[in-house]
Formats: sequence, C-alpha cells, structure tokens
Amino acid sequence: MLKEVGESSITYVGYTNDLKKRIKNHNNNRGAKFTRGRKWKLIYKEIHKTKSKAISREYYIKKNRTLRNKIKNENRNFITI
Repeated sequence: MLKEVGESSITYVGYTNDLKKRIKNHNNNRGAKFTRGRKWKLIYKEIHKTKSKAISREYYIKKNRTLRNKIKNENRNFITI
C-alpha cells in the first residue's frame, strides 16, 4: 500500500513483481492514472507466491476500508526502499 507524501491520507493499493520500479514509475507520473501528480511512500507490503493470490489480496484490501484504514494508521513510520 502506498500513501501520498504529506498531510493527505490518500492511499493506493496495487500489485507488482518489481516494487522499486513500480514506486519510481508512480512518482514519475508513469503509473496508474490515479497516482499521477502525487508523490508516494510505501507503508505496507505483502509477498505472495502466485499472481492470482496477490490479485485476490489486492482486491480484498481495496474493498475492505476498515482494514485499509487500520494498515494506514498502524504504519505511520514509512518503509523506505
């Protein structure tokens, strides 16, 4: 999960097999349309053995606003990659 840098509480959930490249693309306006024009920091990640499991978990986190807010609030110290 990415969180917008600054005071905003906007988050973004996605999956990738190259996390560093994905964040770099988002921060250089080459990621998903929603992420353009913002700077992002990683606040949470999970590793899954298959793409289908990763996509399933991504969908679950996106739709479960309570879980998403819990992750956001528990991860105030951003992860640096």
